Amino acid sequence: MTNHEICFLPAWELARSIRAGELSAVEVMQAHLAQIDRANPQVNAIVTLLPEQAMDQAAAADRALATNQAPGPLHGLPIAHKDLVPTKGIRTTFGSLAFQDYIPDEDGLIVERLKKAGAISLGKTNTPEFGAGSQTFNPVFGKTVNPEAGF
Repeated sequence: MTNHEICFLPAWELARSIRAGELSAVEVMQAHLAQIDRANPQVNAIVTLLPEQAMDQAAAADRALATNQAPGPLHGLPIAHKDLVPTKGIRTTFGSLAFQDYIPDEDGLIVERLKKAGAISLGKTNTPEFGAGSQTFNPVFGKTVNPEAGF
């Protein structure tokens, strides 16, 4: 399966494939990071990328499956959180210069629940300042544009 095919599988199918051993969490993460490397320079959607951390967590997810640890429903799935959601130890700007260096001490509830379900954070996505707006532009990261066909 190509990276492109992996990236466009539905989440339920990716999760099933990882649990079944048809794909590893590492393969899935590598595919998604490659897609981000290819598309993000043009679209500016991922504003904080954590590839090393994400790959380490993907390897840990694979080790957990190999030792028969019960996986959560999102085990090994890559996820990016909106830069509005506090994420422990990861810069969370809310798209505002007032918070451009803010690093939360704890995760927001949705991040906690996604982690508990087995999802792996690969970074943060752009947002309008404080989430207020119908477009994605802010003074910290600039504008996110809609991807053209093929992304």
